[in-house]
Amino acid sequence: MTPVLKVKRLNSHARIPAYAHEGDAGLDLFASAPVVLQPGESALVPTGISIELPPGTEAQVRPRSGLALNHQITVLNSPGTIDAGYRGEIGVILINHGRHPFEVTIGMKIAQMVIQPVLRVTVEASEALSNTTRGEKGFGSTGLR
Repeated sequence: MTPVLKVKRLNSHARIPAYAHEGDAGLDLFASAPVVLQPGESALVPTGISIELPPGTEAQVRPRSGLALNHQITVLNSPGTIDAGYRGEIGVILINHGRHPFEVTIGMKIAQMVIQPVLRVTVEASEALSNTTRGEKGFGSTGLR
């Protein structure tokens, strides 16, 4: 049985998230209010919807590649996490990395939402961790080539 994502419209401009193509991982999210993003500016763009996620899942809000490539618009806290218990309006924090103002219009596709299973763990304090070949090597440890 396919899990169900319940969606509540909060205003007349709200659009239900939708997959653009068969097999897509992300549902398109749409703006429900106009916003102008000046260069270097970020803003919370309302979608006009709230959701009820299937049990044991989360929603991840991710950028749209076309907005990033063509207009340098992306999701600031990517991926943004929506927890299963949240019932408020879904908002998308967009940032304009471009040189020109960008106008978000009502009904514009502004982000995508991917529904993922959540793995819950038991947290345990430990004096030591297991050894690996990588160890503590971090940023840039694998080089550029």
